[in-house]
Amino acid sequence: MNEAFLRACRGEATRPVPVWLMRQAGRYLPAYQEIREKVDFLTLCKTPRLAVEVSLQPVDILGVDAAIVFSDILIPVEAMGMGLEFHEGEGPVLEPPIRTERDLKGLHPIDPALDLPFVLETIRILKKELSNRVPLIGFSGAPFTLAAYMIEGGTSRSFVNTKRMMFGSPLLFFQLMELITDVTISYLRAQIRAGVQAIQIFDTWAGILTREDYDVYALPYVSRIFKALEGSGVAGIYFVYNGGHLIESMARSGADVIGLDWRIDIETAVSRLGRDVTLQGNLDPCVLFLPEEEIKARIDSVLRQGRKARAHIFNLGHGILPEIPYKKAKLMVDLIHELSA
Repeated sequence: MNEAFLRACRGEATRPVPVWLMRQAGRYLPAYQEIREKVDFLTLCKTPRLAVEVSLQPVDILGVDAAIVFSDILIPVEAMGMGLEFHEGEGPVLEPPIRTERDLKGLHPIDPALDLPFVLETIRILKKELSNRVPLIGFSGAPFTLAAYMIEGGTSRSFVNTKRMMFGSPLLFFQLMELITDVTISYLRAQIRAGVQAIQIFDTWAGILTREDYDVYALPYVSRIFKALEGSGVAGIYFVYNGGHLIESMARSGADVIGLDWRIDIETAVSRLGRDVTLQGNLDPCVLFLPEEEIKARIDSVLRQGRKARAHIFNLGHGILPEIPYKKAKLMVDLIHELSA
């Protein structure tokens, strides 16, 4: 197996530096687009044969150093009792939004083996298909991010409903967070039993919080998840979008690897956290619109900064954009391996 990714997760400096991409199985790949023309997004997530196919595409086409299970962070939320739809150009719609104690009582814990068998079957098939070529990453949404989606009923610019509950009905908010955290722990444990070798927790919306609020309303629940997974033998990665102001708190989460978005450079992160840290990231996805020589220079800069950390896993500072030509993504992966060898 190409173990560079797992070695880096364990804090070992590797040459070349391993690379994978958030949303690496996605709309920028023509092979993915061909499948999506035939099925909707949720059907793709829930059909193991197809989910395996799109999970393998970036491994075969780009040569990344890890595969990630194709799914969505909101899949377990639907299993908890919420209606879930994805509308093109609008994102997810969850109904009914969780705003009251009565709404909360409509939710329930899950049994991943019974409620999400398609995810676990996808993992088992992927393990066989990968044949130990590269490690397999599982994932979940972080409790705060899932709660925000559930309270808002989808995406939001202001998250006014989420913050209204946090500050106006904190006991209700904490009850929701406890339920989501329990569900997430059981879901990730099931993924680990099925065969993933690392997990990433995505906290897409925690960046809307001040550090003071993050430490109260988000961090304790993420920390409980990583604590619950101790001894599982898998590496844990924690990524907060727009979370540069939170990295000192993120470093206390219990994660093995801290993912950075592009708004904070790695050198600054190391200066704030110290060198004894493993970092993942963090090229701005839009850099891939630049000419080849400028892309090379930007990649080289990220790699040079990454050498200041204990270990470095290269990634974009968020998911790869659908508009990125896949040949640019392939170029990026090749350059990372070449420049860091």
